[in-house]
Amino acid sequence: MTGPGSRTAQSNGLRGLLTEYGEVMPQGRAGIRRDIPAALGRVAARLPAVVIDSLREQYARVGQLDEQVQEIERRLRQWHSQDDASRRIAEIPGAGLLTATAAIATMGDAKVFKSGREFAAWLGLVPRQTGTGGRVRLLGISKRGDPYLRTLLIHGARAVMTHSKAPPEWARKLAERRPKNVVIVALANKMARTIWALSAHERAYQSGYVSRPA
Repeated sequence: MTGPGSRTAQSNGLRGLLTEYGEVMPQGRAGIRRDIPAALGRVAARLPAVVIDSLREQYARVGQLDEQVQEIERRLRQWHSQDDASRRIAEIPGAGLLTATAAIATMGDAKVFKSGREFAAWLGLVPRQTGTGGRVRLLGISKRGDPYLRTLLIHGARAVMTHSKAPPEWARKLAERRPKNVVIVALANKMARTIWALSAHERAYQSGYVSRPA
């Protein structure tokens, strides 16, 4: 497997091994790449050569994965720069290169879906419901659709709510009465519906164009 998930797993594994040998590494790939060579030098004097060789091999694999991911991202940026639909999607707050390219690849012909609501439901970005006797209980979101795109949309929505200077007004009001994760899923749902609208109608992004989630 090649990708950010594999790279993170390798980095975390290497960090964990070095922690066992008394070398605490900083969080983040940049800190690992900067500090591991010196850490390997320090433990080399007190660990068997076979262990040091194994650690160095794993560190080399992290570097190789970095190079592979960078090449994939370069190709994605090149394709993205030439694709009108992908560039339109990237304008949505919380979206970007990875979300835009993943959305185009996942959705294909947007008109296969009857509406943005149907696309969001297909991705699993609506809560499942259960209930009897007129009482409805909302469950967690479903696991249908493409998990990679769903995860990107959730992360993008969380970034908007956490770091944006001006999150959508409806989302701020919803956050006053509902848990944070509910608001994030609602915003991810809105993003998915907006992606469908821009793709199906070939329109540029306009804030508030798609009706807010119910």
